[in-house]
Amino acid sequence: MPKTVQIRDIDDDVYAGLVRRAAEEGITVPELLRREATRLAARPSIAEWLRRTGRRPSQVSTADVLADLDAWRGEWPDARR
Repeated sequence: MPKTVQIRDIDDDVYAGLVRRAAEEGITVPELLRREATRLAARPSIAEWLRRTGRRPSQVSTADVLADLDAWRGEWPDARR
């Protein structure tokens, strides 16, 4: 069931920015905030993201990445001298 959220004490310049952004997208301020709240709720928190990504050990070493970049770039112009 949908819920209602009320935000109090928004500074005038912040509200003006929300009005401008909503107008640029052709929507109302509540619709803009609804979209942003949906996006925010769908994203993991920083702590959750760190927990998830910290559990994945990297299979590629820094040396492997640098070697591949060097091969992709080719010889450096200075190296021909």
